[in-house]
Amino acid sequence: MPTKQSSRRRGFSLLELVIVVVIIGIIAAIAIPRLSRGTAGAADSSLSGNLAVLRNAIDLYNSEHPGKFPTLAKIDLQLTKYTDASGADGDRDATHTYGPYVRKIPPAPVGPEKDKTGFTDTAGTAGKGWVYDEKTGEVKVNTRTETDAAGKLYSDY
Repeated sequence: MPTKQSSRRRGFSLLELVIVVVIIGIIAAIAIPRLSRGTAGAADSSLSGNLAVLRNAIDLYNSEHPGKFPTLAKIDLQLTKYTDASGADGDRDATHTYGPYVRKIPPAPVGPEKDKTGFTDTAGTAGKGWVYDEKTGEVKVNTRTETDAAGKLYSDY
């Protein structure tokens, strides 16, 4: 006995499609602002982490070279290579027994010199990611007026 097939097509009605589009719109309206705030927070966290790495490396260098901080002219080599008691960098041997303190200098994650790794002694110097004072061992990101989402200057981190 043959069965009668329905000639009616199955599918979504216009009302069902509109409801789905509205739900997707509501979810997007909630999620997009949260995601954009997350990227700003990620840069702030990256800056804090990079500063902690650099400051710890400088402190360790200072403790192994009593009373000396890396020099501005050679800080990148003095932190990433082996050094002797005077701070001269070189390959590991009987005299170059200190360090390295970091594998590589992290790039600045914020500001106009974002992604730059060099050091300068003056904020605002183009092409350098970090500001370093060789007398005190203090390191900051190379910005002048840029702030985080809370209004705190990045140079005050």
